[in-house]
Amino acid sequence: MSHALRFARPDEFPDTDAIPVHAISADGADAALAQLGAASRQWAVTHGFSGALGKTCLLPNEAGGIAAVLLGVGTSADRIRKRFAAGAAISDLPKGLYEVASASLEAHPQNLREEIALGYLLAEYRFDHYRKKSGREAALVALAGIDAPHFERLAQAEAMVRDLVNTPAQDMGPEELEGAARELAARYNAKISVILGDDLLAQNFPMIHAVGRASPRAPRLIDMTWGEGGPQITLVGKGVCFDTGGLNLKPGSSMGTMKKDMGGAANVLGLAQMIMDAGLKLRLRVLIPAVENAVDGSAFRPSDILTARNGMTVEINNTDAEGRLVLADALALGAEGAPDLMISMATLTGAARVAVGPDLAPFYTDDEGLAAQITAKSPDQFDPVWRMPFHAPYEAMIEPGIADLDNAPSGGMAGSITAALFLRRFTQGAARYCHFDIFAWQQSDAPARPKGGLGQGIRALYAVLSEGV
Repeated sequence: MSHALRFARPDEFPDTDAIPVHAISADGADAALAQLGAASRQWAVTHGFSGALGKTCLLPNEAGGIAAVLLGVGTSADRIRKRFAAGAAISDLPKGLYEVASASLEAHPQNLREEIALGYLLAEYRFDHYRKKSGREAALVALAGIDAPHFERLAQAEAMVRDLVNTPAQDMGPEELEGAARELAARYNAKISVILGDDLLAQNFPMIHAVGRASPRAPRLIDMTWGEGGPQITLVGKGVCFDTGGLNLKPGSSMGTMKKDMGGAANVLGLAQMIMDAGLKLRLRVLIPAVENAVDGSAFRPSDILTARNGMTVEINNTDAEGRLVLADALALGAEGAPDLMISMATLTGAARVAVGPDLAPFYTDDEGLAAQITAKSPDQFDPVWRMPFHAPYEAMIEPGIADLDNAPSGGMAGSITAALFLRRFTQGAARYCHFDIFAWQQSDAPARPKGGLGQGIRALYAVLSEGV
């Protein structure tokens, strides 16, 4: 699956003049309407145009076509509350070629120009693999003053993330996730290897093997590398292609969206695509433990004690806390390479959603400089994140006594923090470590974000990595 989310090229529309789109704020609407001709002004007033965010007014020409479009961009507070609404409104316009008038943007912050550009591209995404395909309608010429290839890069990576997460598990198991990684590697001339087979996994990645062995779809570890120079960046993504909960079986209400439990893997592949497409001066490594947490007679059990790749023992108190197990083996392998920065992304805990809700991507790091960079880049990328603490006093909660670690501490408190602390135990050797506990899912339609799979945190991370680490 691929999406050519991009701006229109004028040579694709010969002999067609672009329809001007005028961006008008709520507090500037009266002044903007006063500059229109009498008939156009009355038309806008009659149709109640007030500059409200995401509202449009199509001004007619004498032939009955569209002479211009008034695009409401609201206030800065409106745009924070409902990001991408202005760009998505352009995507909803009738079929035609449009161009945002540069003069109408001069009174607004530069980030409005960028938000409209990204919002339009993201709104063009459709997941139509299983239904009748719909073609592009409104086509927008790249806005003046922006780096069009950059925004197309962001949108196309986001589309890949959404496609991977949206695909049902019947068509997106460990083998298919490997196939997506191989396709990406081939596109950018990256190297890729895959470790699978009971003997190899059980010996080298015992927790990946334990979680995935009950499924007829063989577990595996995907290892992709790219780049010759620069700092070593290792991305690790949770690739649980479907999570039944194992013997601690999830109720049906919780299992319905578990095709998204490989959202961490999808997001690191999206971030990798941005990095490789831009040709950043990095040595990139992507590690994805790809499994299905299923149930049969060979499933791992509550009270089992597993030995991880790095020799640490883990008592299993809940087979539904499997993501941290497969990540732990992959992190241990990544740490052996002594990367300058290792980043994990995972749909890891419901506790993270309770703490910050579905829209914010919580992240953990001990590196104050890195935390400040991610936090600073987040608003500019329209990619909300929130730093959470590696709270050392909670370390005791993940130490059961019978083994080195507990995969699911009792009590139900601080679940996202204890999961992050668990993962950190497997990162010794990495110079710096950052963990994202993401949701990777849009619960209901929002501007440029249809219900379904979602990229979270990767634009902020890409912006940080683009400036060097």
